[in-house]
Amino acid sequence: MCTSMHIFQKGIAFLFCAFYLYFPLIEFACACALLSSSPMSFPKQGLFLEKLGICHRYQMWRIALNGIPVMKSSYLIIKDLAFDDIPVRVYWPRTPSTSRRGILYLHGGIGVCGSILKFSTSFSNEQLHRIVFRLVPEYPSHVTIRDCCTAATHFLKNAKAYGVDPNRVLIAGDSSGGTFAAAVSQKLVMRDDLPRLRAQVLLYPFLQAVDFSLPSHQQNHSTPPLVDVDGIMKNAHVPEHVLVKCRKWISADNIPEQFKVRGYTPPVPAPFSKQLYETCKAAFDPTFSPLLAEDCIIRRLPDTFIYTCEYDVIRDDGLLYKKRLEDNGVSVTWFHVKNGYHGILFTLGFGTFESSGLKSSLPHVQAFIERM
Repeated sequence: MCTSMHIFQKGIAFLFCAFYLYFPLIEFACACALLSSSPMSFPKQGLFLEKLGICHRYQMWRIALNGIPVMKSSYLIIKDLAFDDIPVRVYWPRTPSTSRRGILYLHGGIGVCGSILKFSTSFSNEQLHRIVFRLVPEYPSHVTIRDCCTAATHFLKNAKAYGVDPNRVLIAGDSSGGTFAAAVSQKLVMRDDLPRLRAQVLLYPFLQAVDFSLPSHQQNHSTPPLVDVDGIMKNAHVPEHVLVKCRKWISADNIPEQFKVRGYTPPVPAPFSKQLYETCKAAFDPTFSPLLAEDCIIRRLPDTFIYTCEYDVIRDDGLLYKKRLEDNGVSVTWFHVKNGYHGILFTLGFGTFESSGLKSSLPHVQAFIERM
């Protein structure tokens, strides 16, 4: 069944992309078609199969993502290891070194899926470690963060054994992986027994669950692969004491005007729902909403690279975190992809379908890393 499903997905992707490429539409429309017919769209397709009783929706997502082939390189040695029992895939440059940079990478997939199989060979001069954390729903969400912290702690303590300078270790992640990277960075700054992280690289991260009516939510609520934001609570889940605390950090007033041009209407406050709050209150923990961390933690964070995309429903999370870090004296490098969208990294290595925005932006990510 797995082979048939893989062929089915490939066929659907081809038909959608062929249709969009036939017409002279903008790249974004074609990319949306690719994302809509790829594993990025599996929330709806997985739910359909679950309703039929064929398999759980998450199983389909994982099967599809694990079917993406390893991106091999003649410059890299790839090994699967374990850091304190946490699986890690290590990409070693073939050229020997005792003081190389090391990158801890946390994959996206909203904590329920994701794959370590696909990796850019763009950073062949770095030693990269992709952490295979346990996933929801089989494990509680806090286990994911614990796995990431455990692996990061092991690596920082033993970096020299892997040929890495312990003072040149970065942590990075895309989408929910960016959430985890930000959360792990915040936890590690409180550890005086470990070398400090040199930097964090956050690629279109989710960073707060307080306000779902920011300009990017209103402008991109129907953009794949994160859709149906209209069905989210309209902020009725947020109690007054959280609003008072977070208003100075999370507000459309902190978003530059250039990001409101495509449309923004100040929301009408919704009545507070205690039931929604009880359901969602765990999301206000900085572990899952790093933007809510206290200033005493934020100001200790390492140099940061934030990567945002115009057509991304959570674009403004990155913009708000950028301001929060800068207000606390943290050095921030920001790159915005004007024709980018959430999940743009997924197009890497897909030839014709590889986003031009991704191609033009990756050198900026690499330049930041090489300065560390």
